[in-house]
Amino acid sequence: MMDMAAATVHVPDTGAPDVTGRRWRDRKLLLWPLALIVPLLPLRAAALADHWGVVGWWSSLLIIFGVFPLVDTVLWRDRRNVPETDEARVGAARYYRLLTYLYIPLQYASLVYACTLWAGGDLGWFESLGLAVTTGIVAGIAINTAHELGHKRPALERWLSKVALAQSAYGHFHLEHNRGHHQKVSTPDDPASSRLGESFWEFLPRTVIGSLRSAVRLEREREERLGQRFWSPRNELLNAWVMSVVLFGGLLAVFGWSIAPWLAVQAVVGFCLLEVVNYIEHYGLLRQQRADGRYERCQPEHSWNASNVVSNLLLYQLQRHSDHHAFPTRRYQVLRHFDDVPQLPTGYAGMIVLATVPPLWRRVMDHRVVDFYDGDVTRANIHPRTRARVLARWGAAA
Repeated sequence: MMDMAAATVHVPDTGAPDVTGRRWRDRKLLLWPLALIVPLLPLRAAALADHWGVVGWWSSLLIIFGVFPLVDTVLWRDRRNVPETDEARVGAARYYRLLTYLYIPLQYASLVYACTLWAGGDLGWFESLGLAVTTGIVAGIAINTAHELGHKRPALERWLSKVALAQSAYGHFHLEHNRGHHQKVSTPDDPASSRLGESFWEFLPRTVIGSLRSAVRLEREREERLGQRFWSPRNELLNAWVMSVVLFGGLLAVFGWSIAPWLAVQAVVGFCLLEVVNYIEHYGLLRQQRADGRYERCQPEHSWNASNVVSNLLLYQLQRHSDHHAFPTRRYQVLRHFDDVPQLPTGYAGMIVLATVPPLWRRVMDHRVVDFYDGDVTRANIHPRTRARVLARWGAAA
């Protein structure tokens, strides 16, 4: 894979060992646990509510989508890579793996804590909604944890991936992402790849419905190849969804039906947070078709990258997305920065804010897509509904 990519992508060697031959050391070693502050957001919201009142329950929105984008902008971008000579050692270190495991018990502890507050009857509806949004942010970033674990070979990590997805009732992501998105990424056939001229609000229903259909189709085809029935205990989709049924059923049995609306809200917020990240990751980028009609193999240039240090610490370096698509099983701590791939102007937190406001998104991103293709907008993945307008805007023939 990277034999093809190496011809077009420059990998900085800024992480190379020094002349003394000392082993490479991770300067962020003690910063990676910052990812574990995310599942503590509901507790922080409750603490802030003691001083700020109703604003405290909504404070996570300000922290995630206000403070973090500013910090990302002010602080440096980390373009260092782990040297090839140290990749195996760093990639195998259990420390990094343990941090992803720890997210899950903290995630569910915060969910139970939120259910306790909802069931207590002391919160008004607006305060409960703020807590549900905060809990949904935890669930959404848990999908990123599931993403990191779901690409790995050990059965334990794949199982933990499904556990992390249960809170957002998005268990089919594990299957569709690995077997669908990674095969069709940056093509018009992929429901999780956004198109130039397509707003996030158009993309959202297309990806939610399309990804679900794709997951069902992929699992049905797998069962047929194995000579098994779709409705069987071995169905990976059904197993993942059963986890959500058991989770929500258990919480409703313990805390009562009053928490049902807030469980639904936090789940929707969670998977919408995932889908807005999907929207950002491949916007407008297109794998070109070969003479035989097939698309070229996925290369690093088919994903948007960001090396903002704070958001990468919180997201297990998800923003080094080009290397992830080139090597899906590579662990987050050794994902590499590439210079010559599409670069986002800021980290995901700031880009999410832009994505929810289509005019701002188009102003910031559309010209970057066209510039990456050297002004030839016909090489981009263009939204069919806006194709004529996009071509006219950028001076291309329809």
